[in-house]
Amino acid sequence: MIAYYPLLKHLHMTLALVSVLLFLYRWLLALGGSARLQQKWLKILPHLNDTLLLVFGVLLAVALQMSPGQQPWLMAKLIALVVYIGLGVMALKRPTRGQKLVAGAAALAVFGYMVGAAMTKSPWSWLV
Repeated sequence: MIAYYPLLKHLHMTLALVSVLLFLYRWLLALGGSARLQQKWLKILPHLNDTLLLVFGVLLAVALQMSPGQQPWLMAKLIALVVYIGLGVMALKRPTRGQKLVAGAAALAVFGYMVGAAMTKSPWSWLV
């Protein structure tokens, strides 16, 4: 399985980029109160993409024989993922524009943290 590492890594990174771009698009629509946010493809594609992103992340961990319990940066990234999902939901569904704005900005900051943790292999992310 390690032979597929470069492919798995690049697929994971591509899916992460698509994920954040879809979030940004949906967040901007939510901030503007657009009815386009109700389009069927915008309700399905982000979930499909994020599922694949998680699957390829797990496959990467398996290929590298990594366990979140043994890799603090991976555990931190998983915890940050849960926080990112919660903030993302708030950014799209909170009743006021201000709440959406703060939650969306925080979600993007957490996404940046996850990228940093993955690149530095440290739970301190960009602070290393």
